[in-house]
Amino acid sequence: MDTRSADAFDPPGTSWLPVSPRLASVRRGLAAALIGVPAVAAAVLLAVFAALPWALVPLLGGAALLAWAWAVVGRQVAAWGYAERDDDLLLRNGVLFRKLVVVPYGRMQFVDVTAGPLDRAAGVARVQLHTASATTDASIPGLPPAEAARLRDRLAARGEARAAGL
Repeated sequence: MDTRSADAFDPPGTSWLPVSPRLASVRRGLAAALIGVPAVAAAVLLAVFAALPWALVPLLGGAALLAWAWAVVGRQVAAWGYAERDDDLLLRNGVLFRKLVVVPYGRMQFVDVTAGPLDRAAGVARVQLHTASATTDASIPGLPPAEAARLRDRLAARGEARAAGL
């Protein structure tokens, strides 16, 4: 019997846990600031130094770009997931370019939990995994702080147990 999965990004028997939808709020707020502020500034400058109808160009362009970013951020956040297995942690993300990272517990050196000001305001944190190889470092953004702390403690304990067995 062939037990291989037809989808390389969804191993059989894996229960994926999603990240918090509040991560989308943080990223959408950043997109609004990075797109909306320059669009409004350009519109004001065009209204002052050129004809008023030209001020609509950056506003409409900014609104279209912001609507596109809003949809993309929602899909990106929905694509994030992680799964704890017996010997490793799986992380997946990506909409256009999908990515699956497998981090063996025995390779973990330490686990960080970080949260910037916007993350704290939204009530989310990031779990950063540091491994023996810099190319396999991975992170899980947008976790509720309690889940981030639980995952940090669990991964650290599993990493110590696996490293002790080497």
